[in-house]
Amino acid sequence: MPEISRFFGIIVYMYFKDHLPPHFHVEYNGQEAQFSIETGNIIVGDLPRKQTRLIQAWVELYREDLYNNYEESQKDNGHLRKIKPLQ
Repeated sequence: MPEISRFFGIIVYMYFKDHLPPHFHVEYNGQEAQFSIETGNIIVGDLPRKQTRLIQAWVELYREDLYNNYEESQKDNGHLRKIKPLQ
C-alpha cells in the first residue's frame, strides 16, 4: 500500500488496481476508512470527526492530484506521486 501523504497522524495511501469508484484509504490511530475522491466523503469505515474534516479539506485542495494518482494506480506500471500534506 503506497503511502501518498501523511499529516497530523493521518496516513493516506492507495492500492494498485483497486476497485471503483475512485478512492483512497486513510489510517488514523488504528482506525481505517476509504474516502471518495469525487465527494471527499467516507465510503467505508470510520474516523473521528476532526480527522474526517481534515481529510475533506485536503481533498478540496488536491482532488486533481488524487485523480491523477488513481489513474496511475490502474496502470500495469503506474507510479504514484506524493501529495503535499496539510500544514
